[in-house]
Amino acid sequence: MITLPKTAMVLAAGLGTRLKPITDTLPKPLVQVAGRSLLDRCLDRLVEAGVQRAVVNIHWLGEQIRAHLHGRKDIEIVISDESDALLETGGGLVRALPLLGDAPFFSVNADLIWRDARGNSLKRLAQRFDAAEMDALLLLQPTTAATGYDGQGDFTMDQMGRLTRRDIRAVAPFVYTGVQIVSPALLRDAPAGAFSLNLHYNRAIEAGRLYGMRHEGDWMDVGTHAGIAEAETRLAEPISHGRRT
Repeated sequence: MITLPKTAMVLAAGLGTRLKPITDTLPKPLVQVAGRSLLDRCLDRLVEAGVQRAVVNIHWLGEQIRAHLHGRKDIEIVISDESDALLETGGGLVRALPLLGDAPFFSVNADLIWRDARGNSLKRLAQRFDAAEMDALLLLQPTTAATGYDGQGDFTMDQMGRLTRRDIRAVAPFVYTGVQIVSPALLRDAPAGAFSLNLHYNRAIEAGRLYGMRHEGDWMDVGTHAGIAEAETRLAEPISHGRRT
């Protein structure tokens, strides 16, 4: 029986420095791509999957995000306020844990766009996730099929789905999409304050408890002006299967 998390963490506290000057006066999650804000696109996907509650963290121009979210009636919104300090991905999740509960939850970056070619990717993650053997299950895009992305990838993945870090001398086959299921166990013994979730990914890798699943569809990095332009072009085209070269 599939247990679909009903709660999601939406990471929306970033500064969006690569999108200046737009983000001087507008928080990055509210930047529009093809007529819809990044944050609303993210919440749309959560609603489609059956998620009922989204915990959204805010920092830069956070009151704009808070006001914008008053217009959403199709999902319960809870704000995790980080106005006092930018806590990065790990610290943001730790602060929000009392709001997220004790069960595994989705975690989604608010500054990305993905489309599914075969099946709902969030439901596919839920079907694959096993808390007995995983601390986190990450949705991965083939590096060569990532729109707007020019990096060298993040992970390699074995036949069982276990992840290892990219060899610094090579291009990794997969890039992390920013979409995952997280067990609260991933964050045990977390430090206070700001820290990157990569620290706990590394610990999970050493324990053999960080897993990945290949995304079937489009994924778009919209962290730059060029990335937004590429995403708008891609959104006007049919969905691929994440296998473009």
